[in-house]
Order: sequence, then C-alpha cells, then structure tokens
Amino acid sequence: MIRYDTRTRRNRWMRERHGKIPMSGFGHYERTAAELENAIVTRGILLGLDWTDQVQVRALAREALDCTPEKRLAMLRASDRRMKATGELFAFSTLMLDIMRQSAQAGARIPDAGVWKIFAQTLVDVSRETAEDKRAD
Repeated sequence: MIRYDTRTRRNRWMRERHGKIPMSGFGHYERTAAELENAIVTRGILLGLDWTDQVQVRALAREALDCTPEKRLAMLRASDRRMKATGELFAFSTLMLDIMRQSAQAGARIPDAGVWKIFAQTLVDVSRETAEDKRAD
C-alpha cells in the first residue's frame, strides 16, 4: 500500500506541472565560503604565505590552476607536510572556483573580504590570462 501524505501529493503535482521536483535552492554559500577561507588561511600560515604579496599569490594561483588532478592527488598523499598543505590549498582553490560559479548561478552573494577576495580575484585574473594566451597561440 502506498502512503500518500502531503509531500507525495505535492511532489506528484509539481512533477506533473513542471516536469520535475524543484530543489530548495539553499546553498549555504556564505557559510561554505567562510569555512573554506578559514582552511585556506590555515594552509597559508603553514606554508608561510604573505597574502599581501601579489607576486607570491599570483605564482601560487598559476601553480594551482596548472596542477593536474593526478599531481594534486600525489601531493595530498605525500608524507611531507608542506607538500600536503600545498596540495590541499590547490584542492581548495578548485572548490573556491566551483563555489563562486554555483553562487553566481544561484544569484547568491558571497562576502568578498580578506584572503577569499585576494585569492579568488587572483585565480580569476590568472585564469583569464591563461585563456587569452591560449587563444593568442
């Protein structure tokens, strides 16, 4: 026997009317971004990064964007703490770009302050420069 509660009827109605059941739309982008920024700051401290040094941050962003998933996985499995922290930072940069893309698609705003703003803007700038260089070739 199928139990028809309110949710089942609503879902069936939504599916018939719209062809799908809509998702809630809650992405918690602000909280996720804050947690990710905290993790990035922690790894930066471990690596001795100066987030105000634009040359150092650009080099890090370029290296993070050029890092393949296989190389990142090898870094994450390394026994050297600095290598592992670098691999984690590169993985966080990928997550950061995903969160920015998803929040933009959802129309959510992520507070842009501190290390998040510096690293995110540098990642976007370096990514655009790399794409332009590839088009020029």
